[in-house]
Amino acid sequence: MIRLLLIWLVNSVAIFGTAALLPGITIRNFTTAIMAAVVLGLLNAVLKPVLAFFSFPFILLTFGLFSLLINGVVLWICAGILDGFEIRGFGSAILGAIIISCISWFLSMIFGIK
Repeated sequence: MIRLLLIWLVNSVAIFGTAALLPGITIRNFTTAIMAAVVLGLLNAVLKPVLAFFSFPFILLTFGLFSLLINGVVLWICAGILDGFEIRGFGSAILGAIIISCISWFLSMIFGIK
């Protein structure tokens, strides 16, 4: 249970930090970042595998780089669902997904979350 809360907090900080770094992504407050982490986690668990399954040939042809587009789409959908979380373009969504992944990975390494 503590591990799940730590992952949730790390992802919230990553989303909030990405919004601070990128001008194309805005988030109202940290509470919205916490809700965004929950919605993004649910979308990654439900929608992302479906998108990856149907786009498998593109993922194979691009040696996995198409997965970055899928991550951007999932982040963009998350911003469309939540009030107070806005992404102003698909390029910002893709770059935001990359930065969120990097920050989450870095914080998970610091806190020893596996």
